[in-house]
Amino acid sequence: MTKKLIEIASEIVNTQASRTTMTADEISSALRQVFTTLNELQRAESGEADLSKVQGPEQAKTLTPEESIQNDKVICLECGAEMRQLTKLHLVSHGLTAKEYKKKYGFTMGTPLAAKSLTKARSRAAKKRGVPENLKKYMEERRQAKAEASKPAAAQSLPDSPRTARAKRVRNLFSPKTAE
Repeated sequence: MTKKLIEIASEIVNTQASRTTMTADEISSALRQVFTTLNELQRAESGEADLSKVQGPEQAKTLTPEESIQNDKVICLECGAEMRQLTKLHLVSHGLTAKEYKKKYGFTMGTPLAAKSLTKARSRAAKKRGVPENLKKYMEERRQAKAEASKPAAAQSLPDSPRTARAKRVRNLFSPKTAE
């Protein structure tokens, strides 16, 4: 090999870091992981190690959908990318919508495709703005409006309404008076 393994590993991680935002710890971890993998591949190529034995334990270690949503990151089950939220743009790169992704991997439709810490932060911010109380008020008003709309037309015009009172006055004015 003309290049050293560390140079190849650094090029791979550099390319990965240029495409996604990575912390220093993530870059360090990725560099170690890529270097170890390249080293194992080189030993397998030279006949020092059996590649099938090297791959065996990793293949058994598959990620379940429940484990893919962690406190500080979400791991894409399609490509293994780690991020804070699976965005629409990322899922489109796999030819999926969020609904299709959730259905494919068995998530409920209400499950957010975001890190748990991000979901909690959004929830706290919404509570601080008063969203739950406003939502309850809106739902109650909507329920009442729906109940009013479903009442029969005769029940809606009450005898004490201004319209009915005016109609009675007009009738009294123009109706024939009976002689007493």
